[in-house]
Amino acid sequence: MGFLGQLYKVETLDTRFASKTGQRLPDAQPSKWKTPEYYFYYLCFLTIPFLMVKSVYDVSGPWHPSYKNYEHLLEPGWIPGRKVDNSDAQYRSFRDNIPYMALVVILHPLLRKAYERLANPSEAATSSGGPTSKNEVASSSAVEARKESRIRFDLVFAGIFLLALHGLSAAKVFIILYLNYQVATALPRQYVPAATWIFNIAILFANELCHGYPFASIASLILPPQTTAAGETPSNWGHWLDSYGGLIPRWEILFNVCVLRLISFNFDYYWSLDRRAMSPVEKKNLDPTNYTERERIDTPPAASDFSFRNYLAYILYSPLYLAGPILTFNDYIYQQRHQLPSINPSRTALYALRFLICLLTMEVVLHFLYAVAISKSSPSWSQYTPMQLSMLGYFNLHVIWLKLLLPWRFFRLWSLLDGIDPPENMVRCMSDNYSALAFWRGWHRSFNRWVTRYIYIPLGGSRGSKARAILNFLAVFTFVALWHDINLRLLVWGWLITLFVLPEVLATMAFPAKKWQAHPETYRVLCGIGAAGNILMMMAANLVGFAVGVDGLKGLVEGIVDSWGGRAFLLAACATLFVGAQVMFEWREAEKRRGINMKC
Repeated sequence: MGFLGQLYKVETLDTRFASKTGQRLPDAQPSKWKTPEYYFYYLCFLTIPFLMVKSVYDVSGPWHPSYKNYEHLLEPGWIPGRKVDNSDAQYRSFRDNIPYMALVVILHPLLRKAYERLANPSEAATSSGGPTSKNEVASSSAVEARKESRIRFDLVFAGIFLLALHGLSAAKVFIILYLNYQVATALPRQYVPAATWIFNIAILFANELCHGYPFASIASLILPPQTTAAGETPSNWGHWLDSYGGLIPRWEILFNVCVLRLISFNFDYYWSLDRRAMSPVEKKNLDPTNYTERERIDTPPAASDFSFRNYLAYILYSPLYLAGPILTFNDYIYQQRHQLPSINPSRTALYALRFLICLLTMEVVLHFLYAVAISKSSPSWSQYTPMQLSMLGYFNLHVIWLKLLLPWRFFRLWSLLDGIDPPENMVRCMSDNYSALAFWRGWHRSFNRWVTRYIYIPLGGSRGSKARAILNFLAVFTFVALWHDINLRLLVWGWLITLFVLPEVLATMAFPAKKWQAHPETYRVLCGIGAAGNILMMMAANLVGFAVGVDGLKGLVEGIVDSWGGRAFLLAACATLFVGAQVMFEWREAEKRRGINMKC
């Protein structure tokens, strides 16, 4: 149990959350884990989750009438007697390539070490070694040697990696990168922010509408096709070029993450121009070998570091190229010079173990609970009970959570093995969220922090009136929706998220915590009731955006509330969510007792 407690501490997931002092926070409440109330909650946790899983398992097999409608979406599985629901195209591309990606993850750090030893044996220990000791300050030449060695390797490996992934389409990626660099460095300074947004949003739309600019289409524009005497149109040279598309010919699908790094570089460069009058190290008397994360992000490197070579190495950094997490340019350059104390073998091993547990969990879910295949088969919702309907939606969301968590943690694990520590994207389980605002601080956390730094704060953040803050929030989620995919369903999702944040904001204003300090238990119950409603709204918004769409959600809701039995079930579900929220509250109080306040 002690090992499991250590494994699942948030500090193990990301040391950014570790307490600086290890002391209990002043507002931390006494433990309730051993009270009669929580013993009742333990009983609920021992029984209700079993019934939740069973309700979906009961409709996920040949014995159910709907099985024939989605059987074609299932594939042979490795668990005896069960097929696997591999119908989600996004996760299938990751799952089917895990063996090959694992091989790359093993080879990449080994190749780096071999390169460093061959290129500069005298600096190999410094280039690949552990964090700088407090008693030893590495010389500036050694620090620069480490950065130069790492960036050279990153750039060469990224070029090979990009060609393997996208084939000749890698040239299209390089052209976009070059144009963005010119926007940042060649335009007059006052035009850079607007030009950066216009260029990168235009790229998002152009990539989508032009389907990645196939060479065949480009060839047709340059040399219009001519019809033969037989009425046939011969293949042009563009089709031949398109045939060398690499492992992932549709490069534009994965380029959205690169767009975030393009914007990060441009703005980090733009803001650095204001901060060159005096070195931040001298102004704040900072120790350059021991920056906090905030200092790594806010402190720009030297002007010479904003070179085209460093820019390419950052944008195309192989472990984070495909899916992130998002690391700012400032932080990337700093970590190329100084390895963080968080990079150590024992912590990386625990992180790898957590990834493997999550991967096994996903495999078990896909083999026994066919929620995704059922939702894709245009089902008749009348075939399911209210409990089954709600659980199909619930486990659909869990698959969405896992299918995003697994690639993010895989690529972050690769980065940790390579000596770079990006932020953790998923810091809470999907079922460990009760606040819409806190949910978005913890879900795709590196993207949330990126949005806060480059959109929300420049727009004014929460300063001023509540109406202005809500408008800023709407602008943020409109961009987030368009960034994910250019379609109406995700735009509706973004607006729903903004709409569903309103009740939480209004409730916080109507019931401020300070006024309830004399009645903490009553306030906790009120918060639990509000949390249950919040969870239902968050589930509805995410089902619209990422699973069943508006019509599917309408069918689910109608199937649940159209009968008295369904309404009774809804009340029971709200009571269950209330119990879950109380355990979430206490879990966060336990973190506060360790000196941690994650605010999510």
